[in-house]
Amino acid sequence: MPEVPTRSLPRPVWLLGWVSLATDAASEAIYPLLPFFLTNVLGAGAVSLGLVEGTAEAANSALKIWSGGASDRARSKRPLVLAGYTLSSLARPMIAVARSWIGVLAVRLLDRVGKGIRGAPRDAMLAVWATPETRGKVFGFHRAMDHAGAVLGPLMASGFLLLYPGAYRELFALTIIPGAVAVLLIFFVQEESPGAIVSKPTSAAGVARPPEAPLVGGEPVPRRLKRFLAVLTLFTLGNSTDAFLLLKLTNVAGSAQLIPLFWAVLHVIKASTSVIGGSLSDKAGRRSVITAGWLVYAAVYVGFAVAESLVALLALFFVYGFYFGFSESSEKALVADLAPTSQRGYAFGLYSAVLGLGGLAASVLFGALWSAFGSSLAFGSGAALALAATALLWLIV
Repeated sequence: MPEVPTRSLPRPVWLLGWVSLATDAASEAIYPLLPFFLTNVLGAGAVSLGLVEGTAEAANSALKIWSGGASDRARSKRPLVLAGYTLSSLARPMIAVARSWIGVLAVRLLDRVGKGIRGAPRDAMLAVWATPETRGKVFGFHRAMDHAGAVLGPLMASGFLLLYPGAYRELFALTIIPGAVAVLLIFFVQEESPGAIVSKPTSAAGVARPPEAPLVGGEPVPRRLKRFLAVLTLFTLGNSTDAFLLLKLTNVAGSAQLIPLFWAVLHVIKASTSVIGGSLSDKAGRRSVITAGWLVYAAVYVGFAVAESLVALLALFFVYGFYFGFSESSEKALVADLAPTSQRGYAFGLYSAVLGLGGLAASVLFGALWSAFGSSLAFGSGAALALAATALLWLIV
């Protein structure tokens, strides 16, 4: 777990962290097995895998625009958060009864719709409990708890499959248990502090700036936020689903039995670096830390384009965890920096929509390139787009 002290974080931040841990334990018990389940059990191909994951994430992210705006207008954000977690917790175990990749797509869509409903309102709730000086730390801690759940889930999945080899459907059905725990914990989250924290809008450098026009009702999006989202769009077009990394690992390893363990180790690295990366962005600046993450991403994709041994691929896969640790919490903190305080839910929705819709295009394109020309060209194109976006991050943001 992260070395940065977290005892000073407010209780709602901790509770929302535990909610995410339980949810990710359920989700990530399934996710690393999906490429094998789709391609070997259900007989789908790389394009189908890209469609399933890309479409699911696009639906998730597009919904965050609506849910973020709705949470800004609502008296309470918790009903949206509760509805989203409940839908995902009920839908996710239904993969156990899927008989084709279309069935898996339907379940993944419902699961990600739930995530789309809850994501932006939850991030806006977290922002209430953060100051400009602690935003990176708060979002980094939350991502660390996400990743801790993504360690626990695959470990439980591996243990289950060692005891019951091939019992994938039974494993998927059991994920309803941690999902129910997550839903229960939401009822204990206090939404606002006494005399809630309301901070002045600041720049990415922490300098106070004048209030911006609202993001809804036809008013313009702040220019600096537009520029960041434009650059992020370019990066995201090369950021296909991680299922393709898992698919190459599975192909080289020869089976899916150890893939959940590899996925768990990746999330140990993510959890260990998320708070550190977020806190570092509070001190060194968001852009510098995001740049470090994007460069790691490009290097890993170049490596996956040329490496063919399991040892080399595993080393690259674990280095990949630093991309998440440096970029995820820093990107969210930058969105909070650039958005007006009263409209952060909508801003987080826009951010998530860019990630999801770009991810859909990236995943479909990646699957098509893999099927037509092989994995090397597909991974190489992702690396090139990441490098181009990194250059633009310094030129126009």
